[in-house]
Amino acid sequence: MNSVIEHRTWRYATKKFDATKKVSEQDLETLLEATRLSASSYGLQPYHVFVISDQEVREQLKPASWGQSQITDASHLIVFANTKDFGEELVDDYLANVSETRNIPSEGLKGYSDFMKSKLMDLPEELKNQWTAKQAYIAFGNLMQAAAELKIDTCPMEGFEPEKYNEILGLDEKNLNAAVVLAIGYRSEEDATQHLPKVRKSKEELFTLI
Repeated sequence: MNSVIEHRTWRYATKKFDATKKVSEQDLETLLEATRLSASSYGLQPYHVFVISDQEVREQLKPASWGQSQITDASHLIVFANTKDFGEELVDDYLANVSETRNIPSEGLKGYSDFMKSKLMDLPEELKNQWTAKQAYIAFGNLMQAAAELKIDTCPMEGFEPEKYNEILGLDEKNLNAAVVLAIGYRSEEDATQHLPKVRKSKEELFTLI
């Protein structure tokens, strides 16, 4: 089995973490850099990532997460929060970064700026919210797979109340919404789920080759 498949076979949604084991600062930095390098539409990264190790905050989040033990037992809790609404500043800030990073005069980027704005600015707020959440999920998936390469366990979580997360983390005033949560750490030996085979559709059912 090659390493690409091995990592994905090893990974599973960890139900019970070993609360005594912590992800090292070095490995955490690697995970965050993998997340930072993730693809996003136009490269805009319309989201923010909260890395929560504070136990008191996580105790507050647990009741808003259906009481799931991963919230408090994992080494860290990662909350991906998408930008709920945006204006031209989203594009302007990104292109200022492009100009500086690639040493390109800003006036040379005007055509690209106009194109992006023509596609994004007229979207209703609801569609903007949906689009930015999709971008957050791309980064979320990259973090989860990077963790598997480091043999760090994860549990992707949608079982939580976004409104309460927004309140506890003060996201509303930041124009952010809790989109998806990832608990990271190390599996407990007591987690029986790790011994179960993966249940997935067959290749014949899932793929169509044209």
